[in-house]
Amino acid sequence: MFLAGCYLGLMQGAENLGYNWQWSRVPRYLIEISADGWQFGPLLQGLWLTLEITFVSLCLSLTIGLVSALMRLSVGPMARGISRVYLELIRNTPLLVQIFIIYFVFAPILDLGRFTSAVIALSLFEGAYAAEIIRAGILAIPAGQWEASASLGMSRGKSYRYIILPQALRQMIPPLTSQGISLVKDSALVSTIAIYDLTMQGQQIIAETFLSFEIWFVVAIIYLVVTMLLSFLVKYLEYRLSEQVT
Repeated sequence: MFLAGCYLGLMQGAENLGYNWQWSRVPRYLIEISADGWQFGPLLQGLWLTLEITFVSLCLSLTIGLVSALMRLSVGPMARGISRVYLELIRNTPLLVQIFIIYFVFAPILDLGRFTSAVIALSLFEGAYAAEIIRAGILAIPAGQWEASASLGMSRGKSYRYIILPQALRQMIPPLTSQGISLVKDSALVSTIAIYDLTMQGQQIIAETFLSFEIWFVVAIIYLVVTMLLSFLVKYLEYRLSEQVT
């Protein structure tokens, strides 16, 4: 009811501004049908690129997060210091600024493309938050587990691999999946460096057709569907994990 009320209110507001709704022109930007068959339109092509950026960035951010978390828990002061500087630097600066710095400063020096720059920026940003989630999951493991692994003669690395991380994974999966949902939404910022993701495709279509309300509604709905599907995945994982515990 609330969403329906918001939609009707926006419709009425647009009509008061003299806006002429043209929903019939929108489907062609989702699916294009020609004599050769059908293919994805610009919006779904942009969605595919968004999902591609999200998947690659998620894998890299989990790797960065794991390494950073282990460095934070390391006994070596240098490793702890490096990870602390990384976490504080990334978590206390805006993602948009980080994207600009990587693309406009480091990309020309290292000869990086737009896609690579976007993935690096998102991976570093999300990796900082993943590191804290992973560290919290590791710290939640009782000290007795460490003592048990030590009594078996395991090294610290083997203790992590065979005892600590498998147990911590149960607690880390739901918040890490939620972080993945945030990554989907944060990926919209890569449009600022002319990557034709879902958001950029929407901007391009609006610039050509002036279908501002229709296209932004469709873009918002697509993001909503993707994030809701991931939210359902989080709830399912939480349910499965709670069943295993009981």
